Amino acid sequence: MGAMADVRNRVSPARENETSSPQGQARNRFIIVIGASAGGVEPLKKIASDLPADLPAAVFIVLHVGQVSYLPEILDRAGALKASVAENGATFKTGKVYVAPPGFHLLLHDDHMMLRRGPRENLARPAIDPLFRSAALSYGASVIGVLLSGSLSDGTAGLRAIKAVGGLTVVQHPRDTLVPSMVESALHYVEIDHCLPAAKLGGLLGKLAAEPAGETFPAPPGVRLEAAVAAQEHSTMKNEDRLGELSVFTCPECHGPLWEIEDGDMLRYRCHTGHAFTTEAVMEAQAIEADEILWSLLRSHQQRAEFARRMAERQKTQQSAELANEFGKRAREYEADAALIERILESRRVQATHDGAGGEEGKHKEGKG
Repeated sequence: MGAMADVRNRVSPARENETSSPQGQARNRFIIVIGASAGGVEPLKKIASDLPADLPAAVFIVLHVGQVSYLPEILDRAGALKASVAENGATFKTGKVYVAPPGFHLLLHDDHMMLRRGPRENLARPAIDPLFRSAALSYGASVIGVLLSGSLSDGTAGLRAIKAVGGLTVVQHPRDTLVPSMVESALHYVEIDHCLPAAKLGGLLGKLAAEPAGETFPAPPGVRLEAAVAAQEHSTMKNEDRLGELSVFTCPECHGPLWEIEDGDMLRYRCHTGHAFTTEAVMEAQAIEADEILWSLLRSHQQRAEFARRMAERQKTQQSAELANEFGKRAREYEADAALIERILESRRVQATHDGAGGEEGKHKEGKG
């Protein structure tokens, strides 16, 4: 069994009530987990600049990123706390900031961090939900979960897990975000304790971290199973581990069957290999897949039209008018099909622009939605 199994077997409300921070200080809210996506770098910098130098908590951050991230260096310069890349198996200390590296989920267990290349969640790795769930399982009411600007709805399920075990939930005010989708989702599905602009979050977190934690409640069984999947304890999910009912939909990542999970009034999906999605993420993945199919069809019809035109010209030079006309007819048909696909792609582009998709997302290495 892996380390996350130890969390499931050994962490209990009674143990949490006896536990202090890794340094043995009085039990306070000594774990702060922060998730962000598109538009999240600036609020992260502001929070880092406002956190007190004597913060009695360790801070863990997941930002949806590409293959390269400079976030640790950015945050290290922004505030008084030392910021660094999280390392697998390394212990952590209060008064420090740890950032998930590209390509790895960041998980917490007791006084150390774990990095895992588990299944992507909501089209991301690192994803926010795995960090939040693992923190909830290990530290219960000692956790403060913070969600900032970003697209889709990663982080909502994780905040629900933190709230379920007695932790505190905090979100950036949606009017203060560049991309409000993530915090709007959290506000809809989670009982949020604090909703403030980024300029006030650092001071709030410093205050909350110094307060005694409340009672820790048992984590829902589904949270334990999903945390184990992220920790790669399950290569595939068995029938007895199912979190919901088998749906008619297939996984956008691996094309296996998707199970439909009713998480309170929130609907989520997970496949047998562990890929996880909110409904918004499923729709986004389906849109991406549809675009890829349409572009492939467009290229195919354009090539067919070009090939038919060349064959028509060749038959003309060989004095074969009938074949030349037939190839010319086919070329026009393929061109018409290509034009139709182009119109569909253009209408999708216009709709995406109208919906606000695409804006800042994908333009920067930091904060990709």
